[in-house]
Amino acid sequence: EITSLLSLCGGQFCGEQEIRVNSPFWILNIPSEEMARGLMKRTVCAKSIFELWGHGRSEGELYASLKNYPTDKMLPYLQSDSTYKIHIHTFNKTLTQAQKINKIDALEFLPFKGKVNLRNPEHIFWILEDYGMNPNDVPEEPNHLYFGRWIADGQRELIESYSVKKRHFIGNTSMDACLSFIMANHGRVKPNDIVYDPFVGTGGLLISSAHFGAYVCGTDIDYNTIHGLGKASRKNQKWRGPDENIRANLRQYGLEKYYLDALVADCSRPIWRKGMLFDAIITDPPYGIREAPRRMGSQKEAVKSVERSTDNHFFISSSYHLSDIFFDLLKFAAEYLVMGGRLVYWLPIYRPEYTEEIIPRHPCLKLISNCEQMLSSHTSRRLITMEKVKEFKDQDENSYLLDGQYMPYRGHNSFREKYFSGVTKRIAKEEKDNQK
Repeated sequence: EITSLLSLCGGQFCGEQEIRVNSPFWILNIPSEEMARGLMKRTVCAKSIFELWGHGRSEGELYASLKNYPTDKMLPYLQSDSTYKIHIHTFNKTLTQAQKINKIDALEFLPFKGKVNLRNPEHIFWILEDYGMNPNDVPEEPNHLYFGRWIADGQRELIESYSVKKRHFIGNTSMDACLSFIMANHGRVKPNDIVYDPFVGTGGLLISSAHFGAYVCGTDIDYNTIHGLGKASRKNQKWRGPDENIRANLRQYGLEKYYLDALVADCSRPIWRKGMLFDAIITDPPYGIREAPRRMGSQKEAVKSVERSTDNHFFISSSYHLSDIFFDLLKFAAEYLVMGGRLVYWLPIYRPEYTEEIIPRHPCLKLISNCEQMLSSHTSRRLITMEKVKEFKDQDENSYLLDGQYMPYRGHNSFREKYFSGVTKRIAKEEKDNQK
């Protein structure tokens, strides 16, 4: 998320960045405070950002680092007519008030000339201490210490204010608010973009993009979901109400002006005119767990038809495998994304068989990031971000059929069976343990 937002703000993620996987603190080389504030106006992963004045692996190293920080960079924030306060944040350890005061008093060598104001200071400084990630093995002294000037907080409050629990219209697979904003940030959604979701459902992914000023639209094969009809997904509610629909969801957050429309359509058969239309495609395809993957077929094709639809068509779920869903999605993105536009989607994975080679590829799309979210001990899903780097040509339409990666991924058409096989084994183990 940070990498995508930095590139959106005009910066880049340098190889010199100090990224320690086992630490909640990162040191980033950002060229301006304005860019840092722009980053924090979007991120839901980062909590706060600071101008780093000093750091070290011990208090002595921290104080030496602070003494070497240029005084001319400090002085604008330490003037006699200014007010300030100092916070202490310890990760994985709780300090007493006396210990905190001692740590603040030890910074008396800094040229603070202003007055302390704990309620409404002009400048806020933080001491950050990292005591590792293991709550069962907390060291006496921190592994790393930082001191800096607070610049801005992230957008963590969006997770609560956009919570699915408070949303007017939800379904069985409505996307968690935090993940929705992360996906929009991976897609580098910005004001006046056009964002499309081919598996729109109840429109959870449209909301986060609209929050960032993009115009949103989507399609879904389920007539009832698009029109807000049928049985409700909410507990203690039998049927959906007359005003439960995607538009009402955006209206709830004051975002209705960004809503273009949602259409009943089959994503495997694009309804759009030729040409590049979308700045981002952000979606969560069905995996066959809570929602079955379906596409339209004619009566001639229908051998295992399961549900009658309009115009003598049938929903045929048995013939639309996961591999076909994702390669159709990549082909669609390659054709309909603008140059530099991004495709962001979730890819379900059976972990014992996972290798990077099974991630679907397309010659017009470049893989930007691949992040894992655990679902169970044996399954997970990968958040895949791809960027359009090449104009779509007719010869690219079925290029994936020649790609060696297509065959390995077809093995994951049985993801549903593998997913529930783990559940069955766990239940059997629990029953066996209970009998002992």
